[in-house]
Amino acid sequence: MYFEHVYDKSLAQGSYVVGCQATGEAIVIDAKRDVDTYLDIAEKNNLRITHITETHIHADFLCGSRELASITGAKMYLSNEGGEDWQYEFPHVGLKEGDKIKVGNLSLEVMHTPGHTPESISFVLRDHPATNDPVMVFTGDFVFIGDVGRPDLLEEAAGIAGTKEVGAKQMYESLKKFAQLPDYVQVWSAHGAGSACGKALGAVHSSTVGYEKIRNWAFQFGEDKEAFIHELLSGQPEPPKYFATMKHLNKVDRPLLAEVPKHQKLSKEDFHHARDRGLKVIDARDKNEFAKGFIPGSINIQGNNSFSTWAGWLLNYEEQFIIIAEDDQMEDLTRKLMRIGLDNIFGYISEVNAMGIELSTADVINLKEFKSYVGNEDAQIIDVRGVNEFREGHVESAENLFVGTLEDHLDKINRDKQVVLHCQSGDRSSVAYSLLVSNGYADLKNYSGGFKEWQELGNKVVIEAEESIPA
Repeated sequence: MYFEHVYDKSLAQGSYVVGCQATGEAIVIDAKRDVDTYLDIAEKNNLRITHITETHIHADFLCGSRELASITGAKMYLSNEGGEDWQYEFPHVGLKEGDKIKVGNLSLEVMHTPGHTPESISFVLRDHPATNDPVMVFTGDFVFIGDVGRPDLLEEAAGIAGTKEVGAKQMYESLKKFAQLPDYVQVWSAHGAGSACGKALGAVHSSTVGYEKIRNWAFQFGEDKEAFIHELLSGQPEPPKYFATMKHLNKVDRPLLAEVPKHQKLSKEDFHHARDRGLKVIDARDKNEFAKGFIPGSINIQGNNSFSTWAGWLLNYEEQFIIIAEDDQMEDLTRKLMRIGLDNIFGYISEVNAMGIELSTADVINLKEFKSYVGNEDAQIIDVRGVNEFREGHVESAENLFVGTLEDHLDKINRDKQVVLHCQSGDRSSVAYSLLVSNGYADLKNYSGGFKEWQELGNKVVIEAEESIPA
């Protein structure tokens, strides 16, 4: 048996290539959209991609199953569970509980595991030349290492009311089914630490059924179903805005992108013409370089592993945009964006100084200056971290406005006061700073050391009382 875990750090997303070396057949599970990775793996290992499958209709990335099928001619095997509203709307081989996909001498048995979503399925792998006992289980967003999939995404991100309580009850029952697998079976999920699909995902990529039963919080409630449901629905991170779009695009027929596109480098004239037409400018440079000099109105989303997530929060899928990045960054950034379906890159520039625009600078302050604004009635301190981070500890007198939804709450930011921004360690506050500048705010300061520095140096931390946190 051939096995390879393909991990995308930018979305903390895992996909899999599993092959039978005797017959040369292979299956890809939960493919990312830049599918050349799988084609390269198959070629280097004398495999043919003959089967493609998904664990569910994903919300956090644009699955590349259809791109891969169009190139290889492989069949797609997808869930037909979950009822009428949860069916894929394009041709595929439908899967139900107990069905088996045969890949050479390997088999993957379908286990319906609703909870995260109604149609969610897991695959129990058997390597028949060696044994008829199960070897691995591919759980998608059902069971993670140290966590389980959140059932509130359909309601919180996709706006499907009344689904999270139903999903939580289904998750409770699905976990009982999972726990019946042999303890030695390896667990491989679709996400790791950093994903918004759960709240406590582990940093390692694999575990076993037995280990999860001992260490995963979700298995520690015994028969107390209500306590499990309460814990599962509490403290989940904010689901990015783009999740609703992903859920839709992964379900319906859509245009395919079979290769990584290349984008034009814009001339000075082209850049100004596009900017005059209102195209957003995304500055992917490091936050420190951005602070030293940026094009007014540009949004600083650093080109690191969080680039696609914040782009998904802040960009409109219907509008073109421009990127500021080095030539050798563009392929990586393009891949990160195409993985969430953001294909409307108009072009890019690499030299902000060459555009003939007077650059602005960010007012970045240190801890000493930040302290002078704490408790100052003439200042408004805004913590742009997530609501759960804020509740677990924040600076006294700070207000919480999450950066992902900051532009929806501009009415809460006082233009007559000194506005001081901070996050955990400076990345998100740089995004927030640029967003406010683009919305006409002038009197801004960014405490880049953030709450991490504040706490590490022993300053006062306010913790929300547990009873004040709604379930």
